[in-house]
Parts: sequence; structure tokens; C-alpha cells
Amino acid sequence: MSLKDLFTALADVFDGPESIEGQAKQAILNADYSTQMIFEPTELSQTFKIIMENTNAHAVCEIIRTTPLPWLPPQTSTDPIYVAHSLPKVHVELLGPDGLIKSNSVRLGLYGMLPNFEYGIRTHPAEEVFVMLAGAAYWRRGSAPYKVLDPGERSFHPSMMPHANKTVEAPFLSAYVWHGDISTLNYKYEGVPAVLST
Repeated sequence: MSLKDLFTALADVFDGPESIEGQAKQAILNADYSTQMIFEPTELSQTFKIIMENTNAHAVCEIIRTTPLPWLPPQTSTDPIYVAHSLPKVHVELLGPDGLIKSNSVRLGLYGMLPNFEYGIRTHPAEEVFVMLAGAAYWRRGSAPYKVLDPGERSFHPSMMPHANKTVEAPFLSAYVWHGDISTLNYKYEGVPAVLST
């Protein structure tokens, strides 16, 4: 599969009620493929491929599984704790300032995490939504307790809302988008919350 095939399929993923999803869809449909960067694909681990074959996985997972992509841990921050906590994650920015295709209006990509790990509390000026594609993850918004989300469900984070996520027995894969102030300069990572509740 090509990036264009993947983008076409992802446009249908962002169909939720928040306006950010409309912004994501527009950015995907208006993608400028002439800006596509050259990249070296890396293999996605079997752990993620297996959950993408589950019967409840989003249909886009079949295209993701067969599209060569440069999967790496996210690199939003150089903070040593953030870097250490990012090792069990996979990520690719598909569309954005650092994306495989350039955009100055959004950061949009794929993000997942292995079982039994946590991505701690963080804040950033951009509003954000994660759409679950496969597996299961617990998401925390503000001071609310963690809530498990399955494929097709969403975690929406308005600008500067503290949020976190973690996995238990299953990994997960999601699609995400940032909109608004998409610079990473004011991204703050606070680490794992002291008291966890599920």
C-alpha cells in the first residue's frame, strides 16, 4: 500500500463530533504529496500486528499493516524521563512539520504502546484527539480517573488539558491529530502520576 492509500483510509477515521476531527479530515484530503520525504521503513513488531488482526480492530488497520512506515518511539521532547518512557511506544508522524508529508496546520499520525506501560501526564497548547484503532488503553483526562477505551472510541484533549494513558494486558494502536498551536516548544511532560486509579 502507498501513503496515499493510507491517507484516503485515515480520512474516514476522523469522523467524530469535535471540530478537530473535521480539521484532520480536511488536512488529509488536502495533503500535498509533492512534499513527501524519503524515508527508511522499519518493521512494526508482531505484538502490534497481532492486535490489528483482532475482529474489533478498525478496518484501516489492514492498510497500516501493509504500508511501509518508519516506526520509531515518539520524539516530542528531549527530556530524559520522556525519552525513557517513550521506549515501549511506536509512532510515525504522517502529516505535519516533521511528517512524511509536510503540513503547517496539523500534526497527524499513528501512535501505539506495548502492554504494561504508562505514558505519564503531559500538556501542550495544541488541542488533540486520539482515535483508538486496535487493542485497549486506559486514558486519563484532567483529574478524572482512567477510563478504558476500545477501537472506535476517542480521547479528546482541549489545549493545555493534562492527560495520560497506560496499557495493562493489551497493547494498543491509535490515530491522533494535533490542531491549533502545533509547536512542541511548550510541550511539558510531568511523568507518571503518583497515585493511579483505574
